[in-house]
Amino acid sequence: MKIALDAIRSCLEGAIPGQIATVAADGTPNVAYLSQVQYVDASHVALSWQFFNSTRRNILDIPFARVAVIDPVTAAQYRLSLQYLRTESAGPLFETMKAKLAGIASHAGMTGVFKLLGADIYRVLRIERVPGATLPAPPPRHNLLAALRASAEQLCRCTDLEGLLGQTLDCLELRFDIHHAMILMLDAAVGRLYTVASRGYEVSGIGSEIALGDGVIGVAARERTPIRIGHFAADYSYGRAIRNSLAREGLVSTGHEIPLPGLARSSSQLALPIHAGRQLVGVLYVESPLEQRFGYDDEDALVALAGGLGAAIQLLQQQGTEESGRTSTPDAAVPDTLSNEGQPLTVRHYAENDSVFLDGDYLIKGVAGAILWALLNDYANHGRTAFTNRELRLDPRIRLPDLSDNLEARLILLSRRLQEKSAAIRIDKPARGCIRLRLARPVELVGIIASH
Repeated sequence: MKIALDAIRSCLEGAIPGQIATVAADGTPNVAYLSQVQYVDASHVALSWQFFNSTRRNILDIPFARVAVIDPVTAAQYRLSLQYLRTESAGPLFETMKAKLAGIASHAGMTGVFKLLGADIYRVLRIERVPGATLPAPPPRHNLLAALRASAEQLCRCTDLEGLLGQTLDCLELRFDIHHAMILMLDAAVGRLYTVASRGYEVSGIGSEIALGDGVIGVAARERTPIRIGHFAADYSYGRAIRNSLAREGLVSTGHEIPLPGLARSSSQLALPIHAGRQLVGVLYVESPLEQRFGYDDEDALVALAGGLGAAIQLLQQQGTEESGRTSTPDAAVPDTLSNEGQPLTVRHYAENDSVFLDGDYLIKGVAGAILWALLNDYANHGRTAFTNRELRLDPRIRLPDLSDNLEARLILLSRRLQEKSAAIRIDKPARGCIRLRLARPVELVGIIASH
């Protein structure tokens, strides 16, 4: 009976180290333990290269090996006959194995000892089942295919970006039993990701940022590949990565840091790029306090979900652009102010990075900050409160990128930050393609231009 490689992927999670047997040019055999056997596709695996040892020398002389792997649940054993093809020391596969090795090293108390030098790619020539007693496999936690189908049907009914983001988090919680998740969008102009939606945390973290290449999220975005870790790995934790990123920019002590979402000690992490065609839109990130919570099957299902999410985001943004072009002004029946009385609210804007402070309290920066500053200036100078998405896209003060401006996501980010701060400013959406500025207090605008 032929055994397919994808049928034994549970043996490749690293819960039980594999063993590799090689032979030297003089015929001397060698057996060693493996930190990782990584599934690549239906015909290939990747083995971790960490040391220049007997195994490494042997495989370079005679490029054939036998690898033994064990299912950590059923104790079923398999023997793989492999042929060495090449070594990769950079790129998506290497980064995937590097992140996973960091978790394994931490779990085994070998942090600083395990270091991935390369990912050795092997062709799988044959898979044999090793005779022996096994345990019955437990029933699956849930049916991932059914969860994916139900989620796809639910997300297809979403008609705006804010609803799509919320429904995605609902699906993860109710259908996939995933209770800690966040969605981040890419700001390609500055090479950073910003949080637009989260679920399961004490603080939402809306507006918190992370650079490409930082932590599990930043690496997944930079390499455009899923990154999955089954054990805690400090170097890949979301919170630590953001703090390190801010520290490099000198922002930690200036009040710019938005409270972070994320578990204090995440034992399982999975970051999945969100694509729209060849374009990177953002990252879907899920985590759990349980070790080995996400397996290959979870990764497959969530990759498909992220793919549908990316296509839906692109479609809704295109529809928003078209509709904003047909819209003139919002419905005038909506009141422009909440009360607009009391002590003036001081709004400070720093032109260097478009950061905005309300009465000395940091609110937001970047494009979202530029949007708010433009709206408030038009209100102060012309009494305007009604705007369309189209005019914001064309407004040179906001400096939206030509491609993938993510205007709707930035408006959601701005609106939620204002709500979270209980600010006297609100951004409403009375109609598709329209926004309205609402004020509960008079505003005093203070623009600060950085001196060089």
